[in-house]
Amino acid sequence: MRIVVLDTETTGLKPEDGHRIVEVGAIELIGRRPSGRRLHYYLNPEREVDPGAVEVHGLTYERLMNEPRFEEIADELLEFVKDSELVIHNAPFDLGFLNHEFAQLHRSIRIQADEAAQDSPCRVTDSLRLARELHPGQRNSLDALCQRYGVSNKHRHFHGALLDAELLAEVYVLMTRGQNDLGIGQQQSYHDIQPLSDILAEGGALQRAVVTDQEAQAHHDYMTGLKKECATSPIWEKIR
Repeated sequence: MRIVVLDTETTGLKPEDGHRIVEVGAIELIGRRPSGRRLHYYLNPEREVDPGAVEVHGLTYERLMNEPRFEEIADELLEFVKDSELVIHNAPFDLGFLNHEFAQLHRSIRIQADEAAQDSPCRVTDSLRLARELHPGQRNSLDALCQRYGVSNKHRHFHGALLDAELLAEVYVLMTRGQNDLGIGQQQSYHDIQPLSDILAEGGALQRAVVTDQEAQAHHDYMTGLKKECATSPIWEKIR
């Protein structure tokens, strides 16, 4: 499964008022794990950035005026998201800007969140909509989800497209962990596993598995996320 997690930053709130994209960041997940491929550009919006937007992402027109324009990266962006599951937090906002940029270039491309859309280059998942379904009546901003699922965002002093895409990727994998079989059965079926008694009878030896600090921390973070979703004290705490 190929997933692309994407975020944008803009000069303001509404593309119909002439606002433009100033940053786009996207990372690729293969098998729900980062593949190492990413796309990241700061963009020249060819207009001033609203003061309110600067307070959010810290990007001024003076900082951006020598960056590439959207038309220069449009084809690369489309190729990157093509045929993927495109995950965006509050997808209507980002798609509104992306489709406005394509329209300005007189391109017929429209990335659509509607699952029935036939001509969209990719399938879109709105992680905000998903979060509201999973956690109704709660705050479901990216910061709130990071806190809920134990994803550290202490380094997030400003909004940034690539940084937010990385955080969202972690949150999305945790939020949809029920869709992930954690690799069990991917290499062999239960019936293909050699019984322990047979291994010992053949003179085999058991090897002690050494857990790295990184693996231990990943396990701790995963179990913390599970605990936060439990309505009562989880059973593994009762049997320790």
